[in-house]
Amino acid sequence: MPGAEHRFPCAQCGASLRFQPGQDRLVCDWCGHAQDIGPGPARAPGLTRQGEAPPLQWEAAHKAPDLAEIPLDQGLHLDAGSDIAQVVRTLSCPQCGARVDLDDTHHASTCPFCATPVVTDTGTTRRIKPQGVLPFAVTEDQAREAMKSWLGSLWFAPSGLLAYARHDRRLTGVYSPFWTFDAASRSRYRGQRGDTYYETQWVTQTVNGRSQRVARQVPRIRWRPVSGQVARDFNDVLVLASTALPPRITDALAPWDLSQLAHYAPAYLSGFEAEGYTVPLASGHEAARAQMAQVISADVRRDIGGDQQRIDALDSDFSAETFKHILLPVWTAAYRYNRKSFRFVVNGQSGRVMGERPWSAWKIAGAVIVALVALTAILYVTQSG
Repeated sequence: MPGAEHRFPCAQCGASLRFQPGQDRLVCDWCGHAQDIGPGPARAPGLTRQGEAPPLQWEAAHKAPDLAEIPLDQGLHLDAGSDIAQVVRTLSCPQCGARVDLDDTHHASTCPFCATPVVTDTGTTRRIKPQGVLPFAVTEDQAREAMKSWLGSLWFAPSGLLAYARHDRRLTGVYSPFWTFDAASRSRYRGQRGDTYYETQWVTQTVNGRSQRVARQVPRIRWRPVSGQVARDFNDVLVLASTALPPRITDALAPWDLSQLAHYAPAYLSGFEAEGYTVPLASGHEAARAQMAQVISADVRRDIGGDQQRIDALDSDFSAETFKHILLPVWTAAYRYNRKSFRFVVNGQSGRVMGERPWSAWKIAGAVIVALVALTAILYVTQSG
């Protein structure tokens, strides 16, 4: 059966509450009433202070850098009765492949990453539940101003894009899926250490019009075989669990302060969209291992020492491998130009902006013509003088 639907009605007017970025509370768009996330101060059952709405009750939503890790094997061998999985309905974009989780009130929407109209899937998907969420800290207005500044700084951008930046276009707040991996590693290596030494060579060169022999110091490398072991504990190796955006865009949004992670609570998603992961746990684990391998290789080179290093063999053993599924906040917008879609994203924690940009052929051609005219004028003045 699909997972339970989560609704957060306003205690004053009954409208839906939305999570307020940068605050641990939900706010009603209609009447402005606010309700805190979490159980609130202890008091007698059924009693509240005068004029205060009772706090919403769901799992504790405090900052949780110590989120429980899940053994990797448990996630890789997910069985039908696993308590770390849930069943959800998703919207699937045929253009970029994004999957967005939906509740029972949604039947059609627009992809937040590429602006392609899409309809919901007819079935349900069983996936690993999120363990943590990084709540939005940047408001939509702040994200829009950051995006305007970024778009306005682009050279040779189409005029339509600049107009897009000046208008108060709506941004979509999306929680993007990520995997984090922990592991303890021990690595054995065999290689060579290179130490620089210098040899004196005599060469003939012309000095003050006369040929003479001159001594020159030429660097050489002396190699010797080495072997050893290194150990490294990895914590929260971050891997994007979505294919909706290219890695060059999502990587540019880093860094993320994962110490601000909170225990997953549906309230943080109220008023926002949540993207379902499209990169399976096994594939995410492979990507994390690749990141770990780069760090281990650097550790080995430091352990070898010398001026240069060669790694001939490297064998790593991993233990205590765990993972988490977390959601990170992203503001998104899509702009269509010449029948192509260009995506812009803003880090919902730091406000960092990255995206794709179209180029105006007319503006580039105009700049080239102006440059040629200016160059012609300079040459004419130079030759005339």
